[in-house]
Order: sequence, then structure tokens, then C-alpha cells
Amino acid sequence: MKLVVISGRSGSGKSTALQALEDVDFYCIDNLPARLLPDLIEQMLDDPEHPGRLAVSVDARNLVSNLHAFPDIIGELSKRSDLSCEILYLDAAEPTLIKRYSATRRKHPLSTSQSGLQEAISYERELLEPIASLADIRVDTTRLTLYELRDTIKLRIAQRSEQSLSVQFESFGFKHGVPLDVDFTFDVRMLPNPYWIPDLRGYTGQDQAVIEFLENSPEVPQLIGDIRDFLERWIPLFKQNNRSYITIGIGCTGGQHRSVYIAEHLAGHFGQLMDNVHVRHRELT
Repeated sequence: MKLVVISGRSGSGKSTALQALEDVDFYCIDNLPARLLPDLIEQMLDDPEHPGRLAVSVDARNLVSNLHAFPDIIGELSKRSDLSCEILYLDAAEPTLIKRYSATRRKHPLSTSQSGLQEAISYERELLEPIASLADIRVDTTRLTLYELRDTIKLRIAQRSEQSLSVQFESFGFKHGVPLDVDFTFDVRMLPNPYWIPDLRGYTGQDQAVIEFLENSPEVPQLIGDIRDFLERWIPLFKQNNRSYITIGIGCTGGQHRSVYIAEHLAGHFGQLMDNVHVRHRELT
């Protein structure tokens, strides 16, 4: 059986992620007390008609003692030969979480009469660290719509075969901040910037005019080659060490031209070598 544990701070999109997995035939349970997880797994595996794919949400609504025990619980489950475990951790920038809660006017599960929303959100990060530190994949939902989050969950988790490594190339602009969920970050701001060419400013790295401009700059293919060689050397070692997900950030100043072009180029190359490669352009959504 495949088990996906979904966690993350309140407002980061856990309910949406759980619903996305339910749509593709996962058996889903929200707000499961962590200490009940081993008994749940035992009962389900004893049933010959168990669903085969299970997703549970474990978050700050648990008892604190349950959260502290989570690493030991998941460690014991990981020893089972009849179960594969993955941990998905969702998060977003604190101003975004505060804005989402303010919009819904819901009470944060950790807020009290003595602490406000911002204090509760900050404390939640600390409380969930035992789970976050074990995450196989982290997703930054700051700039994702509900629909984009659902698609991300389905593409990277539900459609990944058990033995494959899911790789995502994500372009972004440094002036908007580095994504929270990247494992590697490559800075391409040293390359010629199409933004300073008036006729190219309104285009993106997906448009032919910008592609031709960058392809005619000798530094660009050199840098792409260096990044490609680095990843070709080290990605297989991640797979050998049982990593299931890698997110690679490609950043330029605004996230419109250079990073988009290079992310597309790398995704196209590695898509020919691997069966679960995706590309996302954060600033183009």
C-alpha cells in the first residue's frame, strides 16, 4: 500500500491537496491523530480489499506529544516491506497565510485570547518542524491558485510511479523572493538580459524572439551546459538514496526571460531521459 502523509501550516492548502488525491482514488482521512497511524495501517493491510493508496492529513491540530513522536512513528512504518511512505509538506509565506485567514475570517487552531494570528502562524512552523524535516517533497503555495495546486499534486504525486524520481524545474524572479520549496537554486542573472532590449521587453522566455536573442549569446549555452552536466552527475545519486522528488529553481531578476528560457530548455532535455519531469514558471502564472 502507498501512504502519503500531508502536513503543513494552516492555510497552506492541505484540504485542497487531500481533495486532489481523493479525486484520483486515494482513500483520504483528514486530521488523523498521529499515534493512530500504525493501527490504521495495520487494520487496512489486514483487509484483502484495502484501497491500495491512502492519504492522511497530520497537522497542528494534533496533540503536541503526537507531533513530537511523529519521526519515530513514521520511522517504524518505513521498515514495513508492504508499505511505501511519502511525506508532503505544504507551506506559504507568512503574509500570504495571514491574508488567507483574514479573507476567510476563520479562527486559527493555535490562536488564543493571549496570542494573535501572526503569533499562531509563527508558532505553528516550530510545532510542525518534526514533520517538515522529514518531508519528501515541499510545495510553496504562496503563488499557486487552487487549480494549480491540485494539478501539482496530481502530476508530482498521484502520477509518479513507485520507482521514478519526480523532477520539477521552476523559474522565478529574485526580486519576488526565492521559492520556499527548491532543493537547488541556480542564479542566471549574469546572462544578457532581454529586458533591456525595448522590442523584447514585453515578451517572455517562451517567445521565439527572446529564444533567438539568448541562443545567440555565447554565455547562455555555456551556462546551460554546466547546469546540465552538474544535474546529470548528481541526480542519479539522489535516486540511489531513495529521493522521490527534486525541485530545481532557476532565477533571474524578474522571472520573465532568462530563467524561463533555461528552465524550459533543461526540462526538455531531462524529459527525454526521465519519465516524470515538469516545468513551472512562477512569475508567469
